[in-house]
Amino acid sequence: MFKEGVQDQLDKLDRELVGLVPVKKRVKEIAALLVLDKMRRKLGFETAVPSLHMCFTGAPGTGKTTVAVRMGQILAKMGYSRRGHVVLATRDDLVGQYVGHTAPKTKEMIKKAMGGVLLVDEAYYLYNAANDRDYGQESIEILLNVMENNQDDLVVALAGYKDRMDQFFSYIPGMMSRIGNHIDFPNYSAEELVQIASVMAGQLEYDIDDTAYPVFQEYISRRMELPYFSNARTVRNAMDRARMNSAIRTFERYAINGENGGVCSVSDLKSIKAEDFQVLLDDILNADMDKRIFA
Repeated sequence: MFKEGVQDQLDKLDRELVGLVPVKKRVKEIAALLVLDKMRRKLGFETAVPSLHMCFTGAPGTGKTTVAVRMGQILAKMGYSRRGHVVLATRDDLVGQYVGHTAPKTKEMIKKAMGGVLLVDEAYYLYNAANDRDYGQESIEILLNVMENNQDDLVVALAGYKDRMDQFFSYIPGMMSRIGNHIDFPNYSAEELVQIASVMAGQLEYDIDDTAYPVFQEYISRRMELPYFSNARTVRNAMDRARMNSAIRTFERYAINGENGGVCSVSDLKSIKAEDFQVLLDDILNADMDKRIFA
């Protein structure tokens, strides 16, 4: 695992993804199978390429795309894929609007993904149970054929909410039978989302003040109860807003008010303070107050 660089990819996964212990465990198990399979082949043992098609289930922002990228790189390191790149596709990328449009679109996305991983997000939208003439069925049939006949050069990963993916598989049992690896991504806890914010800040070379963390945790705890919460994506959006608030605060302090002769320090450029998160929290608190007033 060290010689082929697989361990390096697993270490990157540990660094990049907070929590998700069962996901990381499953990825390591798949990596171990690939390593041992390659060793057996080198020794002349009978072997067969394991089914590498995957299904990732979980809410948005739980790391599914990140894991797909790491899996692609692991497969490339082990010689199971030529390039190891990931091509992300949705229904709009695969399904056409008129007769004869779907097959070329689906085949074009497959062509782009050959030698790597085709990640189909919200794959259940390919099938419309209410319309047996829906063009998505044609795309599914092409994918099934490629998953069966080109599994040595393409890994197909389907992603989406677990309950909807289970329903999708009940309609398309042939898809279920071709997928050998099912990985469920749990939602993050508020504490893990705070850790993710810290990691994001470090990657962007920002320093979050110690006093800012409790404010952010209260914000994220309340945000988790609201619609359209998307785990790490929501954290990323919050960090973008906090960075903007920090920039506005620093600009007003030095450029407009002329403090210190208009010269700011490096720490000012890197600092995210409690007040930068407080603006986000106030938005939620004010919205909640408005709801109670007009209820």
